[in-house]
Amino acid sequence: MILPQVLNAVILWVHLLMAVLFVGGSFFMWLVVVPSSRLTTADESERTRITGVIAKRFGRMTNIVLVILVLTGIYNASWYLPSTAALFDTPTGNILLLKVILVGALVLLIYVHNVYFGKKIIQLAREKRLEELKALRKRSRLVSAANLVLMLVILLLAVMLQMPF
Repeated sequence: MILPQVLNAVILWVHLLMAVLFVGGSFFMWLVVVPSSRLTTADESERTRITGVIAKRFGRMTNIVLVILVLTGIYNASWYLPSTAALFDTPTGNILLLKVILVGALVLLIYVHNVYFGKKIIQLAREKRLEELKALRKRSRLVSAANLVLMLVILLLAVMLQMPF
């Protein structure tokens, strides 16, 4: 019967599409939006407001994308592994388990970053506390860089899942 294969292909395609939107959007924010904001205005508060508006919009999309990624990922895992025990005793299972752990860490980091840094950065910019803002942005960039590295490792693990063992 071809229907299960078509369903698997569609769900994998949706999973990949969401990954492209999530990872691509994150790199776009890091490589295009933030640097471009520096060219838009010299006023730090205005720059933060502009970037904040874009980041908030991206964040709303990210919430939906992450839910779809997790749900389609769980579905996809059902045809990668013959059983839950295979997570611990097969190479494919080990890769998938590591991917799941890193996805959990990434989601946690994203929401900690958004809740703490996002709100605090906007508050400091609004209050024009520029020295504190500069120091907080430096720490925020480190967390963002860690997020991007995690995304790349997760993508590498996804590729490795396609390799025969």
